[in-house]
This record gives sequence, structure tokens and C-alpha cells, in this order.
Amino acid sequence: MFVSRFLYSFKFLLLGLGFFVAACSQKSDFGSQDSLPVAANSSFDFDYIAPRDPDIIKTTKGAAELDLETPLRCKVKWDTQELISAIPYNASSFRLVQNGRNDMLPRYEVNGFSFKSLEAQKVFLKLDKKAGIHLIAKDGPYARISGENLGGEFSDVVKMIADAAGIFYSYDDERKLMTLSRKASFTLYTPKSRPIILGLLDAIRGAGITDIVTDWSDYSITFTADYDTKQKIMDLVDYYKGNPVLVAYDVNVFRIYPNNKDKYIDWQSALDTFDFSTVNTSQAGIIGRILTTSNDLNLTTLRRFLGAQATIVPVAEGRFVVPNLWMSRFDVGKCSFDYALEKDLSILAKASFEKNNLIFSNITLDITDGEIAQFNVRSKLGENLLIIGLPNEIFDKNKPFSETIVFIVPKLIRATQTTKHIINQL
Repeated sequence: MFVSRFLYSFKFLLLGLGFFVAACSQKSDFGSQDSLPVAANSSFDFDYIAPRDPDIIKTTKGAAELDLETPLRCKVKWDTQELISAIPYNASSFRLVQNGRNDMLPRYEVNGFSFKSLEAQKVFLKLDKKAGIHLIAKDGPYARISGENLGGEFSDVVKMIADAAGIFYSYDDERKLMTLSRKASFTLYTPKSRPIILGLLDAIRGAGITDIVTDWSDYSITFTADYDTKQKIMDLVDYYKGNPVLVAYDVNVFRIYPNNKDKYIDWQSALDTFDFSTVNTSQAGIIGRILTTSNDLNLTTLRRFLGAQATIVPVAEGRFVVPNLWMSRFDVGKCSFDYALEKDLSILAKASFEKNNLIFSNITLDITDGEIAQFNVRSKLGENLLIIGLPNEIFDKNKPFSETIVFIVPKLIRATQTTKHIINQL
């Protein structure tokens, strides 16, 4: 009885401490956007309080939100925009290693090894038995495969069978034990270049891999992947080894509350405010609309135009990098205020750089519940992209009417190989 009361009191104490920490947390610095004016309007309540279950004890908010990428990703120098930049990198630094114990397989010659429509673990069981190796299939059964008169070094045959079945193996020589699995942990070592590793991280997230640990001391990325995803990563590394072209997207997300609650933002008036051809193209999506604009309509002039009609609330800014013909992902919540309605918004982009400085961008906006908008847009290098008309009902139906804006500046990064040692290149 005493133990039960003690546990209950301890649980109550932890919940009290959790409430105290949450109450004392402060809003994070928004970086360069602090210099831009934001109109004050006390009639709106912009605070967002996430629902919480008092019976669940969670990691403290400050610890949960710690992100080592933030200093590199979440500050954009809007006043010094370089449309084309070049970065050197050492291609020999790329190395993909499978983690865990993986000793060298016994030297053993295989001759005339055949099997027909046999589950992969049974193929290995048959093969390993001749080599005196025990087998563990962690998550079988695996695909059925066939082979005829396979021969050669034992390690080569093992790799051939594993590749055919789309699985991984590891070997413990001390215990004479081989383990099969559908997924494995890998570490990708990269050149010591921040744009290179950020581009790789964005592309890996674009491939759907989320359990990533980045070590900034040795510029390595550790992740878990199945066979197909591992092959995609290998293809990505091969692309990076060939003087790649990267498309960098600088992003600014903000929300606007119209001064007149009964009226929407008059976007048509932008055509009178700015010179002709400042807005070059306009394309409607299922929700929202994307514009391509000249740099006369930049972040400063856009906010000045909107400030006459609405209260502007900053949400997030940051950068993500897309290898040419690949897809990358930018999670707004990584760079947003903790109370932002749009913190679950993700921006995915597949980019293609073509002749005459044309950039083709396939841009998708996702939230937790799924895709909300997609745009295929062609722009010229030097043009900006502007997504407008995203109603706040997408993010929270209980807030006053507002509209979320996504401002994007595409730029190019040309990577060139060098044999020199690169240290922490910005």
C-alpha cells in the first residue's frame, strides 16, 4: 500500500514539474526575419496550445525540440542572395558502411550450387550447412528465388543470393553464426561540406527515411533501410560523385490575418501595385495557387504590399537542397515557432535543371493527414515562387480566418571535385 502511494505521489510530482517547464519555456529566435516589421493587432489570439493527456509523461519540451541542424538550416540571408554558387568536395570521402558485427566469411569454394523456387532462408540454410555455419532468419520468410550451377568464392555466392532476395546478412565468426534481415543499419560518411551533407539529408528524408542520426564531428549519417532504399542511397551517392548540380530552395513561411474580417486578401491589386510582368505566371492547384515572379516582388516588397491589408505573423524560414532529378523534404516544424499552426507542414520538391537556366519544380505540400496541394511549375533562374491562398482551416478549424503564404527562392549549387581536404565548408 505504501509503495502504491509513493508511486502515485512520484507520478504527480513529475507531472507538476512537466507543467512548470512548459509554462517557463520561451519562444525561439527567428533569426534574420526579426528585422522585418510585423504589424501588431491585439484583437487576434495567435497562441496555439497543443492538447495534452495528463496521464502521459513525455520528454520535456526543450529536450524534444533540440535539433542540431537548426543553425545551418533555419537562417537565410535574404539580403545577400547568390543565385549560383560553387562548392568543392572530395568524392573519395563518400563511404557507406553496414553497422554491426560483420566478420569476414570463411574461405570456401562453392561449386554447382542449384535451387529452384526456394525461400531465401532455406537457400542459405542449405548453403551454410556445407560451410558449418548456423543461421538465424530474424524476419523471414523471404522471397522465393532460383539459381542454377552457382559457383565461386563462398562470400561472392552469399552476396549474390542476398541481392537476389533483397535482404541483408551479417556474420559472427566467433559463433559461426549468420543472421538474415530485411532491414539493416548503415552509416554514410560524406565530404566535410555542409551543403553536401544537408542535400543528402534532405534527399534521404525525401526517400521516406526518418530515423536519422547525424554526427557533425565526422560528417556521417546513420539510418536504417531496407534493400530497395539502400540501393536508392547508393544511386544518390553515385550521383554526388559526378560533379552534381543541386537546386537549393530558400523558404519563408508566414501567415496573414486580413484587417477586415469579412474580406479576403485582394491579390488582384498586386498587378496594379507592381510593374507589368513582375508576376509572370499563375497556376491554380486543388488548394492554393502558385505564382512565378521577378525579384521586384521579393520578401520585403511582398510584406509591404500585404501589410496594408493584413496582420503578418512569421512562421518559419529555412533552406533545403534538392539533387537534380531527386526529391527532397523540408519540415516546416524544424524551423518554426513552437506555437505555429503550420508546424506539421512539409514541403517536398523534385527539381530538374534544364537548358537556358530553366528550373522545373514539382512541389508538394503535405501535412499529417496527407497531401494538401501539388504544383508543377517552370521558372527561370532569378525568379521567385509564391504559393498563396492556403486557408488556415487546413491547419486548425478553430482559429480566425487567415491565409498561409509560402515564399520560395530557387538557386543553383554546382559541386566540383577536388583532392584537397575540405574542413567544415559553409
